[in-house]
Amino acid sequence: MSEDKIADFNKNELWIIENTLEERYRRKMETQLADSELRLNPHSSTLTPCPTLFWSDGDANFVIVKIGDGRYRCQFFYRVHQQFGTGIDEYQDLAECMVSLLQVQADHHAKQSTAQMP
Repeated sequence: MSEDKIADFNKNELWIIENTLEERYRRKMETQLADSELRLNPHSSTLTPCPTLFWSDGDANFVIVKIGDGRYRCQFFYRVHQQFGTGIDEYQDLAECMVSLLQVQADHHAKQSTAQMP
């Protein structure tokens, strides 16, 4: 095992994620652990395997990616060409990352619903 391998989500991180999702959706959400390969350095073509947590709600899909100790990225998407972030490249607080992601997606959903009204 490489020394620079990013540690998996720990119990505390998983607790933060699960509790934030329960507060948002008022029910337990099914999440899946996965791995993603990301370019952590924009000036390098090297891909780094990163622990990832995925969940869906309706037609929206979400990912939280752990990119280091206490460092996270997030996004939500509907289709391959409909990917959205929060406007913040990296978070150092997982709870802030989660709340921001859920709020930006809720705002996006509300805006899309309003735009589709006759």
